[in-house]
Amino acid sequence: MLATFIASTPLLSESWRMCSVATRNSPQSFVMEQVGEIVYVAFPAAQMVHVGSEPSCREMVRLDFASCSSALFPLCRPIDGEEPVMVHAALLSLFLSVFQSPSFQSQMPALTQKCKSVVITGHSVGGALASFSALYLLSRLQSLPSSPFHLICITFGAPLLGNRSLSRAIIRERWAANFCHVLSKHDVVPRLLISPPSLLAPHLQHLLHLCNLPNQHIAEIFCFVLAYLVQAGDGTSTSGFWPFGSYLFCSQMGALCLDTAESVIKMMQLTLMTASPTSCIEDHLNYEQYVGRVCSQFLTARSFVNGVNEPNYDAGVSLALDSAGIPNQEMIAGAARDCLKMARRMTRTSPNLNAGALAIRLSHHVPYRAEIEWYKACCDMSDDQMGYYDSFKLRQSSRREARVNMNRIKLANFWDRIIEMLQNNELPHDFTTREKWVNTSQFYKLLFEPLDIAEYYRTQQHRVKGHYIKHGRERRYEIFDRWWRNTHVDDEGNKQIRSRFASATQDSCFWARVEEARDWIDSVRSENDARKRGLLWENINEFEKYAEGLVERKEVSIDVLARNSSYSLWVEDFKVLKSQIQKFPPHHDHDFPSYLDGGIVP
Repeated sequence: MLATFIASTPLLSESWRMCSVATRNSPQSFVMEQVGEIVYVAFPAAQMVHVGSEPSCREMVRLDFASCSSALFPLCRPIDGEEPVMVHAALLSLFLSVFQSPSFQSQMPALTQKCKSVVITGHSVGGALASFSALYLLSRLQSLPSSPFHLICITFGAPLLGNRSLSRAIIRERWAANFCHVLSKHDVVPRLLISPPSLLAPHLQHLLHLCNLPNQHIAEIFCFVLAYLVQAGDGTSTSGFWPFGSYLFCSQMGALCLDTAESVIKMMQLTLMTASPTSCIEDHLNYEQYVGRVCSQFLTARSFVNGVNEPNYDAGVSLALDSAGIPNQEMIAGAARDCLKMARRMTRTSPNLNAGALAIRLSHHVPYRAEIEWYKACCDMSDDQMGYYDSFKLRQSSRREARVNMNRIKLANFWDRIIEMLQNNELPHDFTTREKWVNTSQFYKLLFEPLDIAEYYRTQQHRVKGHYIKHGRERRYEIFDRWWRNTHVDDEGNKQIRSRFASATQDSCFWARVEEARDWIDSVRSENDARKRGLLWENINEFEKYAEGLVERKEVSIDVLARNSSYSLWVEDFKVLKSQIQKFPPHHDHDFPSYLDGGIVP
C-alpha cells in the first residue's frame, strides 16, 4: 500500500529527474529547483572522494567525536547504555566538505524559512549526502518555532550510512518516515556495507567507482557480497551498518516497501540471489527505467494474483512478491513470504502492542501509587512530626505500613519489567522519549526512592554494603535519571521560581545524602587524624550548602523540614558540634582549618 501511494505521486519521477540533472550539470555540488510548491534539492552520484588508504575511511566514526558533526546532529545521540552513534567515516567527511561550501551555507539553512515542502534526493553516494543533509535540517527544525515545514529524503541506490544506534536515534526522534530509500532488485551498492569491515576493507575502495571496474573485480565484489548475505540471511548485520527509514524495492514488475531493518536486510539477500555480476552494476545505473515502470504500472488498475478480487492477506503477499520481482522458486519464494510475515509481525505486534499493553497495566497500578500518596500526606500531617521518610524507616509492625511496603515492591517489579523489555527490544525505540513514560517514571522515582532508601538504612544494609548512593541504589533509578536528562536537556536554565514547597523532594537521593552527612558528623567526633577530619569537614560543609540551596529554592517537600525529621535533627546536631568546637582552646584550632577560615561560621 505504501509503495502504491509513493508511486502514484510525482515524487519518484521528479526526484530521479533532479538526480540526473545534478549528476550531469553539477557533479561536485548540488542543484536546487522549485516544482510547484515543492523545492527539490539533488546531490549527484559522482563525487571526488578519496576512499583509498586511510584507515578511518574503511570504518565508522563516532558522530559525537567527529569534527563539527556533534553540533550539526545534536539529537542523534544514544541513550540507556547503547553503543555510540557511528557513521561511515568517508561519507561523513564528504558531507562535511559539502556543508562548509558557500553554496550550502547560503542556500540550505534558508529552506526552513522560505519553503513549506522540501524533497532532498540523491543517487548512489549522492543519496548518502542527501540523508546527511536531511538529518541536518531535521535537527535544525527542532530548535526553531513550530512551522508547517515538511521534508522527505528520497535516495536511489545509496550505501548504508551508520550503525543500529543511528537507526534507533532516528526512530526516537520520529524521523524514520522522512526517509525513503529506493533500491533496485540487483543493485550491489546498498548491500555492500552489510559485510563485515575486516572482510570488506580490500573492496571498499571500489565503492564509488563500480562503473569503471574490470569485469573480474566486479565479479569478485558481487560474489563476496552475495556469499555474506546468504550467510546473514536471518536478518542480522555483523558489519555494524544498519538500515533506517523505508526501503522501496523496485523490479520490472513493480515495487515493495518495507520499514523494519531486519526484514530489509533479509529482502536484500533474497532479491540479490537471482542476480549476476553484470546485472548488479546495470541495476545501479538503471533507476530511470525502474522509476518509470513503477509509476506507470501502479497507475494502471491491477487485479490480485490468480484472479482473486477480494482483498485477503495471502493474495496481498503474493502481489507484493510479484511486485518485488521475487522468482517463483519454492525456496526463495517461501523465504520471502516468511520475511514479509516477519515484517508484519514486528510492525503490528511486538513493540507497539507491548507498549499499549503496558499503558493498560500502568492504569492498574494507579491505586498502589495513590495509596503511597495518601500515606505521605498522613505522615506530613502527623503529630509526631517525623515526616514521610522517617515514618517509614522507623515504622512498627502495622497493617498500613505493610500495605505501603507491598505496594513499593509491586511498583518496583513493574518498572523492572519495563527495563527488561527495553533491553530485549520488545518496546519501540522511541519509548524512552515519550513524554507519558518519562514523566511517569520521574514521578515514580521522586515518590518511591525515599522509601527504598528508608528500607536500606532501616535494615542496616549500609553497614554491610556501604552507603546507598554508591552501593545500594537500584539501576532503574539511574536509568530514569538518563531518561529525564535526555528529554529535558534544555530545562535546567529555564526553571521557574517556586512559590511553595514541592510535593516531592526534587533530589530523590536527598535522604541518602542526609544519612551520609549524619555518618560524617559521628566520624568527626571520633577521628584523630587531622587530615581525614579536614576532609570530613569539607564534605559536611558542602552538604550544608547544598541542602540549604534546595530549601531556599523550595525544591524539597515539607516533610524535610518536619521538627523530628532526620534532616532537622542533623541541622541541630551540626549546630551543637560547631558550638563545641568554638569553645576549644586556640592550640586545638589547627585541627579544623576550614572552620577557622570562616567557611562554616553560623
